This record gives sequence, structure tokens and C-alpha cells, in this order.
Amino acid sequence: MPGGTIDPERFDELRNLHAEGYGRNRIARAMGVAPVMVSRTAEHLGLTFDRSRIQAATEARLADLAERRSLLAEDLLEDAEKLRRKLWEPTVVYSFGGSANTYAEEHVAEPPPADKRALMATAATAIDRSLKLVPAEEASNLDSAKSMLGSLGEALAAFSRAEDEREASGTESAGDGEG
Repeated sequence: MPGGTIDPERFDELRNLHAEGYGRNRIARAMGVAPVMVSRTAEHLGLTFDRSRIQAATEARLADLAERRSLLAEDLLEDAEKLRRKLWEPTVVYSFGGSANTYAEEHVAEPPPADKRALMATAATAIDRSLKLVPAEEASNLDSAKSMLGSLGEALAAFSRAEDEREASGTESAGDGEG
């Protein structure tokens, strides 16, 4: 395969798969060649691949990941709030000691200073991590983004229901005509 392209005897096979709407990676799997060879040969043959579906899928995946990060950031902030409340709540301090390694406990009005430091450090870590997941300036746009995504989902669901109703009643939608 000179120049890193597919054997010229297989050009028609590549053209046919491309005409059937196969993407680069699917053609590579079908032909048993590396995707880079499909790209080079397609370029040589003047064929291009529609990347709009890939771009839309990538954008959707990034939006999903952003939503997951925002939910995790919310959970981390809730954890930090719970830890902070523990600074001022009654607690039990305990120890094991003595030659018999006996257990002793005492109920106190609030944690001792060393425990408070540990609680504050853990709460600070949770807050820090939440801000890395969703920086403060982005957090202010989070509610509007959620609202927009919710509205989009509702609109898509309504459109889908309308299409289902049209199909059930036997009428043709605007996108079904010839063109």
C-alpha cells in the first residue's frame, strides 16, 4: 500500500461504504485497515466525512459530564456543611489505654480542638474539590444552564409525542416529504 493508502483495487469498496453513510472508523473496521489509511485514501479520492453527528455527540457527552460534575460539587458542599455543623455538636471522645488497654469514653458538649481542626481541614478539602469541579463563576450560570436543559428536554419530549400522534393518525410530518 504505497504512501499509506489503501490498495487501489479496494477503492470501489471504500467508495461504496462511504456512499452507504459509513463513518471513517466503521469503514476501517469493515475493510480491516487502520482509520488513518481510510482518511488518507478518502482524501486522495476526494471523499469527506460528515462530522456533525460526532460533534453533536461530543457536545452532548461534555454536557453530561458537566452535569455530573455539578451534582458531585453539590454533594461535596453538603458534606462540608455537615462536617462544619459537627464542630458545635455534642460528641463522644474515647480512648484505649493503660496496661489492660481499656476503653474509656466521655460525652462532651463539642469536639476537642484537635478534632475540630480535623473537621475543618476535611470540610475545607470538600469545598476546595467542589470549586475545582464547578468554579464559583460557573456556579452562578449553573441554574440557568439546568433550566435551559430542562426546557430543551421538555420541548424534545413534546415534539416526540406530536410525531407519535401524527404517525398514529396516519398524517405525514413536515420532514417526511420528498425534497
